[in-house]
Amino acid sequence: MNDSPDSLIPYDEIVQEALRAVVGRVLGQVETTGGQLPGNHHFYITFKTGAPGVSIPTRLKERFPDEMTIVLQNKFWDLKVEEDQFSVGLTFNQVPSTLVIPFSAITAFVDPAVDFGLQFQAAADLEHEEFDDAGNDGDGDDDGEQSDKPVVERSDDGSNVVTVDFGKRK
Repeated sequence: MNDSPDSLIPYDEIVQEALRAVVGRVLGQVETTGGQLPGNHHFYITFKTGAPGVSIPTRLKERFPDEMTIVLQNKFWDLKVEEDQFSVGLTFNQVPSTLVIPFSAITAFVDPAVDFGLQFQAAADLEHEEFDDAGNDGDGDDDGEQSDKPVVERSDDGSNVVTVDFGKRK
C-alpha cells in the first residue's frame, strides 16, 4: 500500500520537459552539421498528430489521426530546431512535405543504432501512465523471449512512416 502524500511539485512534468530537451539538443546538433547524422545514428520520432502546434499535411493527418512515427535517417532536409519545436522536410509517397512538431507532442524518441530510447507522455495528457523502457536483449533475433525492444514495422508504401510498438511481444 502506498501511503506517500501527493506531491505539490509537478515532478512528472518537470522530468518530461527535461527529457524532451534531450531530443531538442540531439536534433540541434544534427542541424548544426547540415543535417548529417554521425555514423549509423538514425531516429524514430513518434508524436501526437492532433497535439497543439503540430503542422502536417491534411492527407497525413487523415491517415494518422492520433499518432505517427517519422524516421530521420537518409532522406530528410531543412531540419530547423527551435526552443519548443522542430521542422523537417520528408517525402511521403513521393510527395515532399514539411512537418512542424512541437517537442511537447513527442511521445517517443529512439536511436536504434545505440539502443537508446525515451518515452514521453503527451503534454496534453500527462496522466500518470506507465511505459516500458525501450530496451534490447542484444541478440537481434526473435527467439520467443519477452523483450522490451521496440518492434518496428516499415510502411509498405515506401514512406518514412513506421510503426513502433514498445509493448512486450507475446
